Amino acid sequence: MTQAFFKVTDLDKVLARAAEVNPVGTEKIALSDAAGRVLSVDVISDTDLPDFYRATMDGYAVRAASTFGASEANPAYLTVKGVVEMGKTPLFAVGSGEAARISTGGMLPPGADSVVMVEHAEAVDDTTVEAYRSVAPGQHTIEPGEDFKRSEIVLERGSVLGPSETGLLAAFGLTSTNVYKKPVVAVISTGDEIVAVNESPGPGQIRDVNTYTLSAMIEKNGGRSLPMGIVRDDYDALFSTCSKALSQADMVLLSGGSSVGTRDFTIQVMKNLPDAKVLVHGIPISPGKPTILARAGGKMMWGLPGHVVSAMVVFTRVVKPFVQQLSGRKTVAIDRLGLPARITRNLSSAQGRIDYVRVRLKESDGILWAAPVLGKSALLNTMVKADGLIEIGMNSEGLDKGAQISVLPLD
Repeated sequence: MTQAFFKVTDLDKVLARAAEVNPVGTEKIALSDAAGRVLSVDVISDTDLPDFYRATMDGYAVRAASTFGASEANPAYLTVKGVVEMGKTPLFAVGSGEAARISTGGMLPPGADSVVMVEHAEAVDDTTVEAYRSVAPGQHTIEPGEDFKRSEIVLERGSVLGPSETGLLAAFGLTSTNVYKKPVVAVISTGDEIVAVNESPGPGQIRDVNTYTLSAMIEKNGGRSLPMGIVRDDYDALFSTCSKALSQADMVLLSGGSSVGTRDFTIQVMKNLPDAKVLVHGIPISPGKPTILARAGGKMMWGLPGHVVSAMVVFTRVVKPFVQQLSGRKTVAIDRLGLPARITRNLSSAQGRIDYVRVRLKESDGILWAAPVLGKSALLNTMVKADGLIEIGMNSEGLDKGAQISVLPLD
């Protein structure tokens, strides 16, 4: 078993396995419940948006040609034909040398092709207005279909519905939408040393932190956590809990028991589950080298380190894409998600592994700096203080102070 453990799998090959995960089923939900959900269909516009010429400024709807050459010294005098009422179709047209009072969002009357801002015009009397600046055709207006055209895909399957996306669906009159169901991810904490959070730890014991940190990370990435409780270092108990988790969840996370040890049963259980295969036992990353990935009954199972910091780092860098794939979310190359920054100090690194260093962000003189949060890998305070992770490549001996890096935000 020790020999298999050190036969690590390259990180890129592990991440590539996310493509093997099929999204969960779909459901139809009310638009009011859609925030944060993932579209399971393309949304196609059934009309132009907007479907009429609209003003984007308060002012006067005009023919642009009527204002050419206008200035404060030589204003264009325009005859006011009327006022455009909000929410109504104008019953008059605007011709050469004419204008109509209009508010933002109002429909341009026939003949008008632009709007003179109210700041650039002054009423002479009830029927005449002076324009002090010229406008170009289309200025301060939106034409039909300029936002979205009829039959256009406005949102693609796999899009996460945030405030802008739900607002767009509302703009097309949709009161419900089709989304992927939230994948259920079971969380199992293992180890004789683990006690419930409401218990007082005895000598050598620690509270079950991983269930709560991992559950929060699952929820934040579109899943629904299913805590399975604490399992002692007992093969039969772990086998039974894993079997139950596989029957109730779409993916399983076990924390603890992923390293080589006589009392670690994770790898044996994963091998012996029905239709199971261990895909990965070790990834050249730090922290998190002893991570396990298996497939049982067509579902992915993870064996994560027991140290909470290591488990959180592995989730952020490795497990997260699998959860997002399971949720139907469009995949985005993780390296493109980082924030550009500069490192505040020299950092050394061992070759042959990818190091993930916790950093805190701060801005100085318009430059975003990443300050390493130093401390032992098992210290939870380092994650509380950190804003993100930086990656030091496996062929690098470290980073020089001031080097440009990319910061991967923590979940």
